[in-house]
Amino acid sequence: MKDYANEFKGKKALVTGGSRGIGAATAQRLLDGGATVVVSARSIHEQTPPGATFIQGEISTLAGATAVAEEALKILGGLDILVNNAGAATAKLPGIERIPDDAWIESLMINFMSAVRVTNPLLNALRESGSGAIVNISAGGLLPFHGFLAHYGASKAALNSYTKSLAKELAPAGIRVNLVTPGAIITPGGDEGRKLLTAAMGTTPEQLFSRIPLNGRAGTAEEMAEMIAFLASDRASYITGHNHFVTGGQGELA
Repeated sequence: MKDYANEFKGKKALVTGGSRGIGAATAQRLLDGGATVVVSARSIHEQTPPGATFIQGEISTLAGATAVAEEALKILGGLDILVNNAGAATAKLPGIERIPDDAWIESLMINFMSAVRVTNPLLNALRESGSGAIVNISAGGLLPFHGFLAHYGASKAALNSYTKSLAKELAPAGIRVNLVTPGAIITPGGDEGRKLLTAAMGTTPEQLFSRIPLNGRAGTAEEMAEMIAFLASDRASYITGHNHFVTGGQGELA
């Protein structure tokens, strides 16, 4: 039987946005599997796994993303797993016409270009690993959000397309590239945004959760991390270029 407690032994991983929420849970899951893990974020939190090496950085800029990638390689001495989790959603009420130009650009920089800019300097290291894996975290890239989050959904749609293109290009090198799309997941950032959005929609987070087919509950960061870990592992050795939904039965809603 496979020993999942050691499935990442000897593996080297970078998780962006890894100081809290889904990123922190993913970093901890990789650590539990035996990996050496570096996490990056704008600031460290009490949720940040103590077993991971923390890099403070701003990856929404080219210089910042390059610096984080280079520092991670310096610390790890190579790379087997990259999880592009960093992202942010800021609602612009009441709708699309009120979203300023700079908000569209900012959303593209943090939710899409950050992944491109972190990934590019790491590709040679992933190729050298012989079995590298990239997992990008999506949300909102298939079906449109309400207008006040249109800029966020558009940036994630770009990430979805990029991921599929990257998967095709890197497949001959043995590097697998996949997406994970969360549904309603309990995280600090998600909870803050959900309160604002449900208020604007005339509902509550609890009412939103009650519509989820699987036991009428929200998911946990650890449940998301388990899917990410699976895709990063050898168990997913023949899976690439796909979007995997962790939504409690809500389907391709995001």
